[in-house]
Amino acid sequence: MSEPDQAASLLREAARLEQLGQLAEAAATYEGILARWPELPDCWYNLALLQRRLRRFDEALASYAQALARGVRQPEEVHLNRGVILADHLRQDAAAERELRAALALNPVYLPALRNLANLLEDLGRREEALATYARILELDPRDFESLARSAGLHRVERPGDPLIGRLRAALTDPAASAAERASLGFALGAALDSCGEYASAFAAYEAANRESRASAPAAARYDRRSQERFTDELIRTFRERTASTGAERPKEAAGAPRPIFICGMFRSGSTLAEQLLARHRLVTAGGELELLPELVRTVPAPYPAALASLPESRIEALGKRYLADLARLFPGAAYVTDKRPDNFLHIGLIKRVIPDARIVYTTRDPLDNCLSIFFLHLDQRMGYALDLLDTGHYYRECRRLMAHWKALYPEELLELNYDNLVADPRPAVERLLRFCGLPWDEACLSPAPSGVAVKTASVWQVREPLYRRSSGRARHYRRELSALAAYLAEP
Repeated sequence: MSEPDQAASLLREAARLEQLGQLAEAAATYEGILARWPELPDCWYNLALLQRRLRRFDEALASYAQALARGVRQPEEVHLNRGVILADHLRQDAAAERELRAALALNPVYLPALRNLANLLEDLGRREEALATYARILELDPRDFESLARSAGLHRVERPGDPLIGRLRAALTDPAASAAERASLGFALGAALDSCGEYASAFAAYEAANRESRASAPAAARYDRRSQERFTDELIRTFRERTASTGAERPKEAAGAPRPIFICGMFRSGSTLAEQLLARHRLVTAGGELELLPELVRTVPAPYPAALASLPESRIEALGKRYLADLARLFPGAAYVTDKRPDNFLHIGLIKRVIPDARIVYTTRDPLDNCLSIFFLHLDQRMGYALDLLDTGHYYRECRRLMAHWKALYPEELLELNYDNLVADPRPAVERLLRFCGLPWDEACLSPAPSGVAVKTASVWQVREPLYRRSSGRARHYRRELSALAAYLAEP
């Protein structure tokens, strides 16, 4: 067989393995091909895609660089992919921006790079630049409904006659808009109407947006109340008591790793604010919504969490070492790093087993305000409970039930931080928070977030302002619409 025939055969084998879901084997096949024929830019590109899916991000960046060096077609797409890895996975925002601008230097009308750049500028708090970038996108494609919705979120609407409201309503009736796009537009319209006090119209817009989101969600995303109850029961059964590993020591060989501060609770309960207050401290780095703990959970044998009971202590310690090593890799030199993934409240038992000295901050908020805020936010469709108010109420009750168990199990190692108390009287709440985390007082923790620090959350603009009370008591504007939810939450 000639060399070209051998290469073609191996390329077909790599594609076959990838189609079967055998990603590591497919990547190894590409690596073998490139060891013999390194001049193939598309092969480097395909390898990089696989390495990214395998979460081997540094290797993916190197393979993309090889593809660029060897003259890959559409190099702007490679720069885009590098930018996404740098921003979303490695938290290297300045490098991500350089990659996106390199893509646009090659192709100034490359919409995917413009969209990602606008999102990044928004995360970094550069409002005017983000608005200008969204305006450029809409100039190139007036029917880019997602960009219109994102752009609308950067405006403060103060009157019902604001032209933005009319523009959103017109886009919602555009036959070209998909259900997912109508959902995004509807959430943006609801926010605009709420902002100018048109509460009944705002709630109707949010209801319609959630209907569209449900319509575009896969069947697997539908919320199953009984399944959630069973999972809560299983967590409580598995972690019935403190285990011997929940002492005062962290895993061996982790002395140089940053100390994690876990911040969890219901979405929209103040976790982003808690993280940003801590991140203003000179010793603390904001990690944001890290994937490290969910990745750790995926390595635990099924069924989780029951299988933890049979894991040897050496394996438990190895899980802790892995988490801390990954944290150190992402944030080299940091003293403390916040891990602010709200649904980590499900895994507090695991956290305390693998990182015994972990500090865990649990954020709470008025139940009606919390559930309403979730219903008013366009969350990931995999969070199926967010698309129906009573489903949200059910999830809230299950969260409350589980947290009561965790607090009984770890009374000194969990701190409840109530959003409403925090915004009403910040100083004592922040003092208590810092003491709990073992941090000295820092006056900077009461100041607005510094410009240029990325905030990758729906609360991006709120946390860049001084502490305010606008969101506390928000449910009072929707008493009629929330009557059924209020009765449900009040049930024992």
